Amino acid sequence: MSAMSVNDDIARLLDETAEMMELLGENRFRVAAMARAARVISGMGDDIATIAEDRKNLTAIDGIGDKIADKIQEYVRDGRIEEHDEYAAKIPAGLLQILQIPGLGPKTVRAMWTEKGVESVDDLKRIIDDGSILDIPRMGQKTVENIKAAMEFADHSGERTALGLALPSAEHVIAALEKTGGVKQIAYAGSLRRGRDTIGDIDILAAAKDGAALAEAFRSMDGVEHVLAAGETKSSIRMRLPVGKKARQIQVDLRIVPEESFGAALLYFTGSKDHNVRLRERALRQGLTLNEYGLYPEDKKTKESPQDRGVKPVASKTEADIYKALDLLYIPPEVREDRDEFSYEPGDFPDLIEREDIASELHAHTTASDGKLSIEELAIEAKRRGFHTIAVTDHSKSQSVANGLSPERLREHIAAIREANKNVKGITILAGSEVDIHADGSLDYDDDLLAELDIVVASPHWALTQKPAQATKRLLKAIEHPLVNIIGHPTGRLIGKREGTSPDIKELAAAAKEHGTALEINAHWMRLDLRDTHVRIAMETGANIAINCDVHLSTDFDNLRYGVMTARRGWITPDRCVNTWPAKKLATWLKKGR
Repeated sequence: MSAMSVNDDIARLLDETAEMMELLGENRFRVAAMARAARVISGMGDDIATIAEDRKNLTAIDGIGDKIADKIQEYVRDGRIEEHDEYAAKIPAGLLQILQIPGLGPKTVRAMWTEKGVESVDDLKRIIDDGSILDIPRMGQKTVENIKAAMEFADHSGERTALGLALPSAEHVIAALEKTGGVKQIAYAGSLRRGRDTIGDIDILAAAKDGAALAEAFRSMDGVEHVLAAGETKSSIRMRLPVGKKARQIQVDLRIVPEESFGAALLYFTGSKDHNVRLRERALRQGLTLNEYGLYPEDKKTKESPQDRGVKPVASKTEADIYKALDLLYIPPEVREDRDEFSYEPGDFPDLIEREDIASELHAHTTASDGKLSIEELAIEAKRRGFHTIAVTDHSKSQSVANGLSPERLREHIAAIREANKNVKGITILAGSEVDIHADGSLDYDDDLLAELDIVVASPHWALTQKPAQATKRLLKAIEHPLVNIIGHPTGRLIGKREGTSPDIKELAAAAKEHGTALEINAHWMRLDLRDTHVRIAMETGANIAINCDVHLSTDFDNLRYGVMTARRGWITPDRCVNTWPAKKLATWLKKGR
């Protein structure tokens, strides 16, 4: 089991224990301590099992006291936490699933359980259908409608896995298989390689010296729950996700392919289906035929496949070879969706943004609000990652749940940021704020205070069920504000949990271009907001994009790759992303309205 898998398992068990304690009405301070420890462990970059060998090092971690240390050491020793098992015996398992429905907290779920006998999502649907849910205190018809909408959305998206869980899981599988030796080539394919925000299953392609041995190693990996297929060239398993706090499974398919056909297979299994159809049509027009084994001369006289006839392929070893043979420039996986990628002549295809192009992080939180790093720790980490600028944008006053800053605290915070900017050499630290956009489009601080900041990220955090026209009007007002630089996570969606608003993105993008305001791709894998289709609209309309990690922990910087993948799916080029700009150009842009 990997280090991160141990951390994730312990964090999940502690988090579930905290939820079950809340359902049973346990001491709220113990609940808070358990939940906090889960967050600390899930955000750690180090192996908690190694640290647990020395108890003093374990309890030296902020958020881990003696009782939590006992539980960590118990898990490292026994692979379980007894207290978790004890609470699980007292709580119907379905209640934890109900708690994942947005808008339902422990007190309400406990009332449903104790007063209406709700022990599963089906039970919840029953009391909604018969109307008895309205007997629960503080439960109104509008709340019930919101719960129903959240359940319907979860049902629609529940079979797919978020990109930020699927990609590390695929990398985990590949790393495990590479350790077996004999792997010549290996890669993930499918919608995961194309960077879709959610994934149905994981496709792994491999060429190996001994395909049968590799397939056996795949089927016997740690975490495999079920073997679904065990053929000569394809094996399928259901496995526990090796990352993430919640226990869930995903299907993983391994295909063993000939090394000489690896490029063709990777192209075929990456998709999309529509892209592949267009490629095959192009091949036929050139007197060729394309399949997962290669690009071959077409022979209309026989139905027998060219590879079975021993015909030598025109191209097969790499994707680039196949595109070149079809008189196409290499098309990046993220844009293989049959959305204009074939309309470019060779040499004219745009150079899409790369992760290495990003030179600044413009949305980050510190311990002043709900972050885990001090100002200087945040700056040092950003500098270590090669950034020339980091913006400290702690929450504004309305975000009380995130310890939002009052005007007085913000002014003190600005002074602290200015001091840190003097002390930490080699990086510019900007004083900013993530300012709430109220339902009417007004901002959470007055203009005099906003003018004291270097950067303003204005974000919607509530009233996320507004009708499209209301949501558009709200965001337009923020875009047009002369002191707003970036609109953070514009729709407020949470993948698989909350759909967020549906504003007119084209109208927002046009206004953003006019007023010099950037629209954010929030790179956290639970958000990816703006989503790819919105980014394409912004690109075509002429608006600039910001790709930010919304940093709360040092590991949140790692989410950058998901934001970049989303940007590439939206055809963003480096010049259109403010995070790629040199320090001088960025500083000039940020002076807007100041």
